[in-house]
Formats: sequence, structure tokens, C-alpha cells
Amino acid sequence: MNDMSEENFKQRFRGYYPVVIDVETAGFDANNNALLEIAATLTEMDEEGYLYCGETVQFNIEPFEGSVLEPAALEFNGIDPNNPLRGAVSEKEALQEIFKQVRKRQKHYGCQRSVMVAHNSAFDMSFVNAAIKRTNIKRVPFHPFVSFDTTSLAGLTLGQTVLVKACRAAGIEFDSKQAHSALYDTEKTAELFCYMVNKWKALGGWPISVDVPEEEEKQPDK
Repeated sequence: MNDMSEENFKQRFRGYYPVVIDVETAGFDANNNALLEIAATLTEMDEEGYLYCGETVQFNIEPFEGSVLEPAALEFNGIDPNNPLRGAVSEKEALQEIFKQVRKRQKHYGCQRSVMVAHNSAFDMSFVNAAIKRTNIKRVPFHPFVSFDTTSLAGLTLGQTVLVKACRAAGIEFDSKQAHSALYDTEKTAELFCYMVNKWKALGGWPISVDVPEEEEKQPDK
């Protein structure tokens, strides 16, 4: 890694450091259903400005006290929250360790903040933000509402919105039998995100030739 890759990364996403996230849950309600798994794949950039997948951090998580476990959701993802072999940790422990790793890479690349990348990102962000609120974590590297949704990006670039179909359209191997685990889905989403970003660059879409006025660059994300 050299200064050129660090400068490229800092400029590429307006000072944001993208981190790919996937969660597995016990339902669709972020405030009441348990967060059961979370994984985060860090991203890296080479000296040519191409993105690639870095380390993945994954945790099985203990359902928070009073959480609702929907049988249909558990049947879908195949998770047994009561299995002692899961090695589950608390929401707070999992999030603090992930945030620690994210801050290190964010700082390495000189980025101002991290941004969550996920497939159907509103869902994953809602569960992460709800867990942050429950655990009262103050040092959060992620922007609270900005995200990069690979569903939308894949629809634009590949004509597909389902993760497995988008990956296959991009030439990325996808084993449906391993899907619906946070670790596998995160790493495949990360591969897909890197593919789309790099494809755009290879086609000449980045860097763009239009300069953004400095006063507009500093505007908040709304």
C-alpha cells in the first residue's frame, strides 16, 4: 500500500470509507426482532485505484433481552439461537470490535467517515442502528443514514436485483446452499460491489471530468 492508493481511496467516495455489511435476524422488525449474526468485509484499494475485498469480521450474536424470535425467520436462515456451539457474543461486543477494525482502515486511508454497503441496505442499516441505540455505543464510524445499496447498483449495472442473480451476471460464483449466512452473503456482496465499482472505472466512468465546486462538495448529505 502506498500514498497513491490512500489518496485515490480518499477521493473516490467523497471521503467515505465503504464497509460491506450483512445481518441475519429473527424477523423484520429492527426494534423487536433479534439481531443474530453480523459480518463486515473491509475494502482496500490498489495503487491503480481498483477496489478489492479485505478482511472479513464476523460474529454470532446473542438475542437481546426481550427480543422476539419469529419461527419463520429462523426456519429461513437455519439459525438456532439456543445452540451453545454458536459461540455467540453480545450485540455490544460484536459492534465494538467491528467498529474498531473499521476505524483502523478508515484512518489508514485518511477518510472522514465510513459508509455502509449492503444488499437492500435499508434493512441492514435499520438493525445495526437499532443495536447501536440499545447498547448506547457512542463511537460509531458509520454515517447514520447514508448507505450504498448494491441492489440499486446491480439493477443499474447488471439488470439484476437479487444477490445470487447479480453475482452470476457479474461472473461471481455463488453457492445458494451457503446463502443466508452473514459471512457468506457479506463476502459475496463485497465481491459484487468491488466488481461494479471497478467495471465503472474500467469503462472510463471514473475519474469524472466534471469538477464539483468546493462549496457544493462541503454540503451535508440530505
